[in-house]
Amino acid sequence: MKLMPNRFAILVSIFFSGLSQLQAGIKYPPVTVEMPLVQVSRHVYYVQGKAGVATDNEGFISNAGFVVTEAGVVVFDTLGTPSLADKMLRTIRSVTDKPIVKVIVSHYHADHIYGLQVFKDLGAEVMAPAGAMDYLNAPNAKTRLEERRFSLEPWVNKNTRLVVPDVLLSKSSSFELGGVKFTLTVVGDAHSDGDLTLYVEPDRVLFSGDIIFEGRVAFLGDADTRHWLEVLKEMKTAKLVALIPGHGPLARDPDNAIGMTARYLEYVRKVMGAAVEDFTPFDEAYAAADWSEFEKLPAFEAANRRNAYQVYLSMEEELLNK
Repeated sequence: MKLMPNRFAILVSIFFSGLSQLQAGIKYPPVTVEMPLVQVSRHVYYVQGKAGVATDNEGFISNAGFVVTEAGVVVFDTLGTPSLADKMLRTIRSVTDKPIVKVIVSHYHADHIYGLQVFKDLGAEVMAPAGAMDYLNAPNAKTRLEERRFSLEPWVNKNTRLVVPDVLLSKSSSFELGGVKFTLTVVGDAHSDGDLTLYVEPDRVLFSGDIIFEGRVAFLGDADTRHWLEVLKEMKTAKLVALIPGHGPLARDPDNAIGMTARYLEYVRKVMGAAVEDFTPFDEAYAAADWSEFEKLPAFEAANRRNAYQVYLSMEEELLNK
């Protein structure tokens, strides 16, 4: 049976339309994870990753958010893959069609920055703490990307790239966009080589980045836990209505969220510091510690022993440098 010319043209059109969509999907292979959007206040929204290690949940383990103003959108952090960022962009577009003007990066760790290219390619200005360059210039940045191209394939792939910030912040600053005032507070090398927070003034909402882990065990990595603890103790929360952490749910009680992260850091430092002072081997000190306040929290099994060992080593260094 011969196809009529018009029917043939329609079939060809459908074929190439489908091919075009497939090719578009190759750029950012779609994720299947759910990404519910939470409106925190008049201008502020966020999405919450699940607790887990970096490759769990298709890489969606950290939080990110955005602020909608009359003059455009400010994004805070960009998740752990370009595919997740692409899904976040479509979520933003469900709220507003205003341009993405700026992306504020809390710190340069893979689970917060691999989505940057999605927004950079739209022309957004990327702002980050100065410590970002320490990360980008270190061999580990390229090594980590190669590893994630394997462990998070296809969502991290050969087209995934590291994005250098347009603006590096070495001190706190503020700006206004569409009648909304934003304050960026640079807290230095706490959780990472450089951390910052973003305060949305009219809404009284703080994006804390990874200096706060709400409702779960923090990931310490190579953190400077002494400085991190000092930052938490100096944080002022009187004006806050809500705090959006780097990981975990929105905190309507910011003092409690800060307190839990601080208590965890204090306890790990206390136990491991005493072990170092007494020349107690790590395994013995870890087994003797009372982890009951934290052991039922998400990510305890995945992170706690590694955290404790990192602190043990850093406390040894602190002792040597006294």
